[in-house]
Amino acid sequence: MIKNIKVSKKRKDFDNKEKNLNLILDSNSYKLAQDDINLLKRDEMRGVRMLLEITKPELVLEEQNIISTIIVFGGAKIVEESSVQIKIAEIKNLLEKFPASIELKNKFNKLKNLLSLSHYYESAKEFSKLASLNNQNEQCNSNVIVTGGGPGIMEAANRGAFEANCKSIGLNIELPNEQTPNSFITPGLCFKFNYFALRKIHFVMRSVAAVFFPGGFGTLDELFELLTLRQTGMKSEIPIILFGRNYWKNLINFEFLVEFGLISKDDLKIFEYADSAKEAWEIIQSNKFSKR
Repeated sequence: MIKNIKVSKKRKDFDNKEKNLNLILDSNSYKLAQDDINLLKRDEMRGVRMLLEITKPELVLEEQNIISTIIVFGGAKIVEESSVQIKIAEIKNLLEKFPASIELKNKFNKLKNLLSLSHYYESAKEFSKLASLNNQNEQCNSNVIVTGGGPGIMEAANRGAFEANCKSIGLNIELPNEQTPNSFITPGLCFKFNYFALRKIHFVMRSVAAVFFPGGFGTLDELFELLTLRQTGMKSEIPIILFGRNYWKNLINFEFLVEFGLISKDDLKIFEYADSAKEAWEIIQSNKFSKR
């Protein structure tokens, strides 16, 4: 009886040791710091996460021998004409059923305006194809198209390179309403960012030109970021092209800023306008910094 009690106690002690050892091995504290996801997500580790986010794309782009890039920015809502036409037809059908709906009328008017911008989708695709075919081969990956990786003009630019059988880059961002990468980015060259600031760095650091198609807040944010970098000399002299002269002149009165002395007249030389893919490409070709 006593012997059985001792055996039972030993077994219990052994089981407790095994259980405790398993708890030790499974605990976060025992994980290598690099494997501890909960640790990396802490606020105190933000600096580490930022370092990872700046380093990872850099390493991949170097391995892929990406020498230089051309940035293409533009609105996510500017899509192919056929896609807009389908949406317009759907709204028309609804308006026939609910002709007094103010909301449907507003949607219809917005879609008509977007339809008037849909030609920029084709222009972005054409420009991207033109730039990519002129600069990519087996030995060289210069002037690779880079976009924000999303829909609209970004999709068009990645698509142009895709249809030319050339590489292109997508710098996606994690947003509250998650943005899925468009399907035309080169696999292995699509990166997901958490920090806008670090994403901006990767847009600019290899760029030898930037083409801005019509867009909203995001496009304007990137435009003024790059204009400021050029104005202050923090970025080398690269072509900054505003695609769609009428759109940009109606949207921003740069001359007004000059008249009030808020920028100099020379600052207007930082950017140029273009109305066709060929014109934009000729501006880039004429710039010494883009010939790499």
